[in-house]
Amino acid sequence: MIFSSPDPASDRYFAVALLHLQKTSYALEAELIGDDRIPPLQEDEVGLTAWRGRWLTAWDGIDLVGAIAWWEAEDRIDIEKVMVSPTAMRRGIASALLGEVLGRASGREIVVATGRANTPAVSLYAKHGFQVDGDEQVPPGIWITRLRRKSPVE
Repeated sequence: MIFSSPDPASDRYFAVALLHLQKTSYALEAELIGDDRIPPLQEDEVGLTAWRGRWLTAWDGIDLVGAIAWWEAEDRIDIEKVMVSPTAMRRGIASALLGEVLGRASGREIVVATGRANTPAVSLYAKHGFQVDGDEQVPPGIWITRLRRKSPVE
């Protein structure tokens, strides 16, 4: 597995591959929660490349198999997206990507949200020390679970 931090705004091939990964990955979440109105499924290439957070990707040869996106602030990290190709699930890719971001926390808390009915994602975050911070309905009919993890000071 090779990790890289490309910029989708500067590499059109990567942007197309990332958008495809996003659509296929979040289609599975939509099935789990029973609703396809989740924002990552509505996003297009323009919206994806306009986002200015950080990316870390996982590659299997030339195939993009996973990605994580986050914002960094002085006191916290907000994980925006965690995606794994349906053909590469159950290989530890999400855990590896999440572990890389956790390793960069430097004592900051980390927050993330996922579909409340997305049991695999909630379990993944719990395995990495996240605790449920509450549920929220956004938009009406779609429930998300917010999770938070305090990082030990290094």
